[in-house]
Amino acid sequence: MTTRLTKTIPATTRLAIVVSHPIQYYAPWFRCLAGRPELELLVFHLWDGGVNLRHDPGFGQVIRWDQPLLEGYPSCFVANTAADPGSHHFSGLRNPDLVKRLLAWRPDAILLFGYAYQSHLRLLLDPRLWRCPILLRGDSHDLVGRHGFRSGLSRLARRLLFRRFAAALAVGQANSAYLLASGFSVRKILQAPHAVDNHRFQVAAASAQDAASLWRRQLAIDPNAPVILFAGKFETKKRPLDLLEAFIQLNDPTAVLVFVGSGVLEDQLRERSAVLPKGRVVFAGFQNQSAMPTAYALADLVVLPSYGSGETWGLCINEAMNLARPVIVSSHAGCGPDLVIPGRTGWIFEAGNMMALRDCLAEALSDRQRLRRMGQAALQHIDTFSYEQATRGLLQALEQLT
Repeated sequence: MTTRLTKTIPATTRLAIVVSHPIQYYAPWFRCLAGRPELELLVFHLWDGGVNLRHDPGFGQVIRWDQPLLEGYPSCFVANTAADPGSHHFSGLRNPDLVKRLLAWRPDAILLFGYAYQSHLRLLLDPRLWRCPILLRGDSHDLVGRHGFRSGLSRLARRLLFRRFAAALAVGQANSAYLLASGFSVRKILQAPHAVDNHRFQVAAASAQDAASLWRRQLAIDPNAPVILFAGKFETKKRPLDLLEAFIQLNDPTAVLVFVGSGVLEDQLRERSAVLPKGRVVFAGFQNQSAMPTAYALADLVVLPSYGSGETWGLCINEAMNLARPVIVSSHAGCGPDLVIPGRTGWIFEAGNMMALRDCLAEALSDRQRLRRMGQAALQHIDTFSYEQATRGLLQALEQLT
């Protein structure tokens, strides 16, 4: 497949990638793309979050990722003039010089990550770029099942806007359905699955297990205790309080619930967890990217209980499965239809239904050996969600343009 695509794509396709900011999940993919002989790449970042110390509203603290986000691929920053720069609101990406910078580089195609920011709309509507094909990369879905006048109006607006895209790179089944409902034809939707750096996590697995054993002792967790892990921002859309309530109702005296992360709900989580004996709920704090393999190795089971449309995928589930950990995700998480094979790699429960989540926890912890077998199945399954697969989808889209 790769050889055929290499022959049909022009010798050097100049591909401009426009993305909000350096992102730990995308930088390794950009490095892969930079090594493709048929591509000449330049990544345009619209904000410097992640590479410089910045306050993260979701984590509620100042952070900077400790993985290299700008190495191994050509990139540049486009001046952002927003009063409050960032990807947390529509006007946070305001880059008046973006189109001018793109025109100066003269790309053959543009890969645009997202579409719902001020700079995105300016790019899509600027007539100076109408002769340049634009590919969409997003991860929105309709798993929440929104209805009503506003939802219909939003869908109509998308159908009009999406006519500007030559093709879309779908990250999974739910995203594909969303694109179809938004006006894309099947022919214009290419599969490029959401992925993390599988190699980094799998190579780190052995040392992470040793580090996790030491961390268990430091956190005063019994070495034989089953550990349920939540990893992410303590914010409303992630619903960590739902997981805590389900854990309380589970009433398993041997299990330990570990929260890795931080955020605005931390005080509520700590207050509610006080109803349980000391040590049953552990707050391990924010962990940077290099420590995440150890965090997943600490667990027997990883849970993502998100509710609402805000959880477009849930890449922590990709990470956990790379450490051979089975998972439980809500029905609103975009990754569920692709990553969770019920009873084999994990479970899916009805979002917001804490009793259903409790029942999943009980089933998972009822057989520790089965849980380990499911972890191995999860590890095998996640290998098909890789940067190589995403690259194949991109090359197919570029081939289609020619």
